[in-house]
Amino acid sequence: MEGDSNPNRRSGMTMLAIAWVLIMAGLYWFFGSWEANQSNPNTARVLSQQQGELTLQRNRAGHYVADGEINGRRVTFLLDTGATWVALPARLARELGLKQGAAVTLQTANGTSVGYQTRLDSVRLGPIAMRDVGALVTDGMDAGTVLLGMNFLNRLEFTQRGGELVLRMPAADGANKR
Repeated sequence: MEGDSNPNRRSGMTMLAIAWVLIMAGLYWFFGSWEANQSNPNTARVLSQQQGELTLQRNRAGHYVADGEINGRRVTFLLDTGATWVALPARLARELGLKQGAAVTLQTANGTSVGYQTRLDSVRLGPIAMRDVGALVTDGMDAGTVLLGMNFLNRLEFTQRGGELVLRMPAADGANKR
């Protein structure tokens, strides 16, 4: 008997091992992409395909999370109608070179904290862009998320139906109203 010294058997085992590695890598990629889409179904790729009004899908936790930009830098926004201001983590503010202004006492779900006023040159969410937006810089926030508060959102018209949130810039001076 030739046993394990058979070159065809070794080749077959090698091919089987490679096939399993490829299957596992494919499953890892598929479920990793699925998980990311469940956390943020509104990626930059999805938003770049929209024009005029913006339709966001709610994530599995019930929040509206979307990719966007601050001063040209890609960020992930959590739309928060309970937040008065756009709020960003101190680390991101340092990376963007933002100047910290006056201190402000903040009442958050986690208690009282301190934030610092600043100005953002530009904020973009899909086709919606605004210039010179007030913001607060605060410690203790998730480094990967920026709260998109009412000082941005109240400049928009928005409607929520089911698991979708539709945002649009208001028509200027009654023009283009349907």
